[in-house]
Amino acid sequence: MTRLRTLIDKGNDPQPTVIRVGDLELDPLKRVCRRAENTIELTARECALLEFFMQRPGEVLSKQQIFDSVWGVDSEGYLNIVEVYVGYLRRKVDEPFGRQSIQTVRGVGYRLLEETP
Repeated sequence: MTRLRTLIDKGNDPQPTVIRVGDLELDPLKRVCRRAENTIELTARECALLEFFMQRPGEVLSKQQIFDSVWGVDSEGYLNIVEVYVGYLRRKVDEPFGRQSIQTVRGVGYRLLEETP
């Protein structure tokens, strides 16, 4: 019983509410995104996509991995929706700030670079 309680307690460790990668900051619970002290409005899906990227900075993620995580494994749809939403994110979190932190890795997928401002 003690062993089970220990395992359960380990699973209840509070996770940090704000994720930071470079100067990009996201509070997924409040759905608030900031870059260079500017607040960026995101839809729920854009927020989920950005959170997925920010939890894995520098890691190359395939469209399938992104789709399964953000839209759900049981979701029906086309992988090109990932391209569409990556474009939305780039227009909101990169372009206005002159950044290219969301990179396309040709033939593989995407990655979020940790940039210093």
